[in-house]
Amino acid sequence: MLTWVLYDIQKNKIRNKVAKFCEKSGIYRVQYSVFLGDLNKTKRKELRCQIEEIIEPNYDRVYIFPMCRDDFDQCELLGQAFDKNLITDEIKALIM
Repeated sequence: MLTWVLYDIQKNKIRNKVAKFCEKSGIYRVQYSVFLGDLNKTKRKELRCQIEEIIEPNYDRVYIFPMCRDDFDQCELLGQAFDKNLITDEIKALIM
């Protein structure tokens, strides 16, 4: 299932680790603090546990949204929804 991961994390070290966890799970960066990709339920749960272990819950914000293809196709992306410098062929194939 397509999964969005969005975060607002104060400390650089923690933010960088979250980004690495997202990349290792196989999802792609589409903006500086936004990742998108296909994750099954097990991988999504694993990613959630990794992130949950390192964030500071009183300060940091992380959203993990699973989304079916039909709902994704109805998303309205405005302006420069995806950072052109970050988009890879893999993410283009995923969103088109």
